[in-house]
Amino acid sequence: MGPRGTLGPVETRRLGATDLQVSVIGLGTWQTYDVPDPGRVQPVTDAVLAHGATFFDSSPMYGAAEHVLAQTLGTRRNGVVVATKVWAASAGEGREQIRRALAWYGGGVDLYQIHNLAAWETHLPYLEELRARGSIRAIGITHYSASEFDRMADIVETGRVAAIQVPYNPDEREVERALLPLAARRGLGVILMRPLGQGALARTAPPERELAFLAEYGLGTWPQALLNWGISDRRVTVSIPATGNARHAIDNCAVGDARRFDDAARERVARLAARL
Repeated sequence: MGPRGTLGPVETRRLGATDLQVSVIGLGTWQTYDVPDPGRVQPVTDAVLAHGATFFDSSPMYGAAEHVLAQTLGTRRNGVVVATKVWAASAGEGREQIRRALAWYGGGVDLYQIHNLAAWETHLPYLEELRARGSIRAIGITHYSASEFDRMADIVETGRVAAIQVPYNPDEREVERALLPLAARRGLGVILMRPLGQGALARTAPPERELAFLAEYGLGTWPQALLNWGISDRRVTVSIPATGNARHAIDNCAVGDARRFDDAARERVARLAARL
């Protein structure tokens, strides 16, 4: 399974209280890796690996993405941290999803998450069994909706999960109210989904003159500013922008080497985003 140390130039952080070290910029696979031919996204996997990313996230909800990701990793699987999910209404369907994923990823998954809390009471005990057997190393929960953050907090308080995956960007900051502080207190890893607001925040950039300050941080583009905004919150462990474009993937990975924003710079970026 995945690494306990750093690979490449990208900054790494410990995933909560686990022994997993992950790059602060990873790769999500929603809508991008659901392709009939893994060759279409092989350049993306190759690019992020070459530029220091070590964290890859997928789910059976994403169609073929789980299997396609495994195929593009190939023999390099042991050099990365693989996070995937169970997304099923029943125990039987969930166990079949897990069986397939374990087979695709060489018999082990580093972080197994319960996608959108689907049937979490059913799946969590089984994931705990697999963790005890050594087939998985950590358990997490995810949800895309702020309306479910209180329910996520209740599960976090049980002490049974090591990581949460939540949306966080300048337009979606509800997680700051209670869930991020709770994750910090409990020592959880935090995986940041939708760092670019599903692309909406990055479609239009502020005028170049208003982005000149980014050079002080080793950044050159507005999407990089948005990615750095998220991981500059030290409660966040890793951000997982999804892309099917190798050039974009390389630009994303470059944020891993950047200087992090202080609070004033983060608020500056948030104000620019609010004006778009």
